[in-house]
Amino acid sequence: MFSRRAFGSAVAGWLAMVGETEALTSLATYAYEHPELPFPTLSDDDDAGPRFDGEALTHPLLPAGACVPNDVVLGSDGSGPRPRLLLVSGSNMSGKSTLLRTVRANTVLALAGGPVCARRLVLSRLSLGATLRIHDSLQQGRSRFYAEITRLREIVDLCNGPVPVLFLIDEMLSGTNSHDRRIGAEAVLRALISRRAIGFATTHDLALAEIADAAGPAAANVHFEDEIRDGKIAFDYRMRPGVVRKSNALALMRAVGLDVGEDS
Repeated sequence: MFSRRAFGSAVAGWLAMVGETEALTSLATYAYEHPELPFPTLSDDDDAGPRFDGEALTHPLLPAGACVPNDVVLGSDGSGPRPRLLLVSGSNMSGKSTLLRTVRANTVLALAGGPVCARRLVLSRLSLGATLRIHDSLQQGRSRFYAEITRLREIVDLCNGPVPVLFLIDEMLSGTNSHDRRIGAEAVLRALISRRAIGFATTHDLALAEIADAAGPAAANVHFEDEIRDGKIAFDYRMRPGVVRKSNALALMRAVGLDVGEDS
């Protein structure tokens, strides 16, 4: 007869085994249901540094006919200098956060042994650190800004481990003024790059684009943009080099019925 006294200490191990079996079964099922998806190539050349090289990446939860693929290249492949930081600017709803979620999902699938939503993906061993979906907490008395900087500290500390970090920082330091944001963002991003990390930071603050310019070949600016078609905002969700040169915030406010006047 089973009893808590006799088998209670083994329950945690049983649950861990069931969880691992379920995870492996889910990965196998996903691969079986998507035979068109390739398996990634895992680079074992740790001396070359961290690497993420994806071609035609898409998000696994978006329908194949609706998603727009993008190429992402970060870190060294031995062929020459390539950016370790991509600073992503762009208007609202243009695809910045979705890009970060796409990279995160495919990295998790790749490192778990599953197929990836891409034409091709080569990556090294990586630890993920992200500020996606950071929230404030009434129970803990923490603002969103405090929650974000706490997470940023955790990501920087993660860089002290044996595996290089892939960081995904969404709307970096948006909860503070532009002066403090500029100084704080540059300090954090420089700290991450100096610790062999690679990754992304998205922002609406175009002043942060200067950080990539100052970092030389270690960083690059990329952006998403929109256009007005028949009086409506349209997006193509394609990542382009450089800094975005326009904003759609006022147009979106007008679209939901807010009277914000005309552009000056």
